Amino acid sequence: MSYIYIALAGFFLAFIFSLYFVPLMRKAALKWGVVDSPDGRLKEQKAPVPYLGGIGIYLSFLLALSIVFDFSPQVMGLLLAGTIMLMIGLVDDFGVLTPFQKLMGQFLASVVLVKSGVYIQIEWLPLWVTIPVTFFWLLAVVNAVNIIDIMDGLSSSVALCAALALFAVAAINGHSTIGVITLTLAGSLCGFLIFNAEPAKIYMGDSGSLFIGLMLGALAMSGSYSQQNSLGFITPVIILGVPLFDTLFVMIVRKIKGLPMFLGSPDHYALRLKRRGLGVNAIVVVSSLAGLLLGGAGIANMF
Repeated sequence: MSYIYIALAGFFLAFIFSLYFVPLMRKAALKWGVVDSPDGRLKEQKAPVPYLGGIGIYLSFLLALSIVFDFSPQVMGLLLAGTIMLMIGLVDDFGVLTPFQKLMGQFLASVVLVKSGVYIQIEWLPLWVTIPVTFFWLLAVVNAVNIIDIMDGLSSSVALCAALALFAVAAINGHSTIGVITLTLAGSLCGFLIFNAEPAKIYMGDSGSLFIGLMLGALAMSGSYSQQNSLGFITPVIILGVPLFDTLFVMIVRKIKGLPMFLGSPDHYALRLKRRGLGVNAIVVVSSLAGLLLGGAGIANMF
């Protein structure tokens, strides 16, 4: 259990580093004009809000992890894939990628991850099945975290709840590597949330949501869930149920309306709750509670 102390050190270091790097990236975004401006449709903030918060999350996470942890080849592959995803998101934050180019970039980052040996491993599934399932899972989670980033503090809060649940799973199974990485990621998200809560001073942007999505997707599929329960393998789906539900819900609604899947629309559950009178902070709290409850349900499903 000594790795728990290492994981806690990673959490606090990442939290402290994020308190420095996130405001720094805010200044950089304002200087370079990398901002999200209100459009009167989906973007209802009163003034332009700078992007690049994802770089602050990434830097605090990477620096803290490098101090407390020794990198194995698989961890290096995870970080390399995460870095590629961050760069894809950063380019997309400048508005120069088409949806197809963005998806292909995500696929290539997933190839790097799988090549490093990080992929779904279920005893009763052959490799020729698990590899395609791995790609589907990673792309689903990455885009789910990206899509739910439509409200101050929402995506980062939901991701934090998922990271804490994955840490609990790692602690139960004694997986030190996953435990340290998940709690360090949680520390970075906690620091970022201070600046991202309503009214947000900075957004994570696609650079942050794609990076966090890949981390959560990869860490979720790397754990052990089915030692006592044959249905334990669905635990990652339960833990990440909030963003996955929102994505599926939006896809179904857009299909019914005949709208393109990649078109931004006010169909997200969070925006629907807001139109019914719930405040942003209330929606974030409800979503976080749902994330924690699903995390607990996912853990219970392991036994």
